[in-house]
Amino acid sequence: MKRFAVIMAGGGGTRFWPISRQKTPKQLLNLSGEDALINETIDRISSIVEREDMYIVTNEKQGKLLVDTIEGFCHCTDALNILYEPAARNTAAAIGYAAFAIKKKHGDGIMCVFPSDHYIKDGVGFKSTLERAADIAQSSGHLVTIGIKPTFPSTGYGYIKLLKDTAHLYAGSAYGVEEFVEKPEFETARAYVESGEYLWNSGMFVWKVSKILEDFKRFLPKLYKRLEELSAYMGSKQEDEKLHEIYPSLISTSIDYGVMERSDDVVVVPGDFGWNDVGSWDALGAIFDTDEKGNIIRADNVGIDTRNSIIYGNSRLIATIGLDSMIVVETEDSILVCPKEKAQDVKQIVEHLKRQGREEYL
Repeated sequence: MKRFAVIMAGGGGTRFWPISRQKTPKQLLNLSGEDALINETIDRISSIVEREDMYIVTNEKQGKLLVDTIEGFCHCTDALNILYEPAARNTAAAIGYAAFAIKKKHGDGIMCVFPSDHYIKDGVGFKSTLERAADIAQSSGHLVTIGIKPTFPSTGYGYIKLLKDTAHLYAGSAYGVEEFVEKPEFETARAYVESGEYLWNSGMFVWKVSKILEDFKRFLPKLYKRLEELSAYMGSKQEDEKLHEIYPSLISTSIDYGVMERSDDVVVVPGDFGWNDVGSWDALGAIFDTDEKGNIIRADNVGIDTRNSIIYGNSRLIATIGLDSMIVVETEDSILVCPKEKAQDVKQIVEHLKRQGREEYL
């Protein structure tokens, strides 16, 4: 079957404030020093899916910058299929929108879903894992998710519990899924890792277009019905009008909660290819090496007795004295200072700014 890629690029990356903003979210930033994360994603999956079979779902407010970012990288925006959401409605709506768009244009096929803002070190291992997942999705009709072998007790990732006695599935390439678990407390995460029964939830999925739409109809019937109504206008002169009429009315829910946690037809393919979702400032260690004092310095920094810290800036000298396990981020209009252990809470600053109506910092 023909393969399609869906890249979800509508998020705000709030845990990477203050450099990640509504108009310049994390996926459009160059964090690695090589290229914007979305361009690295496109490049990575080009060996699996042709660019004309890639669909990018993004927020229309970010649309122009996204197009400019991609165009500067590969001059291939004419080949890509970009779907603009007039309102953010979480991952279920984005995936359903893309599934109907693929069905309308191509019929059935294998749909591979990727976040746009992850970092992957081992491209060969990534491709091999995706090939296995696509083969299983095509031959079995299962919903396939990719789980990552955990390397430390992360409290920033969701977990997938493996179903016992299913290691034989597909010659050991997949496991049944007992449950999906939300981000745990540290002690719980440590118990998960030590048990060997859990994988990190990568947010990458592979399935037949027909299968995921069947499950939308079963588990999210109202969302399915509205998207089906929208699909009738795809490719017509009324498409944009109907998109702006229908899409903001869609329910907002994640694909994990809406479908994956409810289905009994899910298998997980383990992956070990240097994956990190680079979801918060303390995750930069996945991209950059630390210095002899355990610091990651991406700024003009004069540091005295500064250890195990992240210093990030691009315009001013940042001087630090006596810091240990801290994060300091400087931008043109904002400065963030917080302990590394509170990196997951940076999104609360964004929520606080929203409540105060301080839109200029969002």
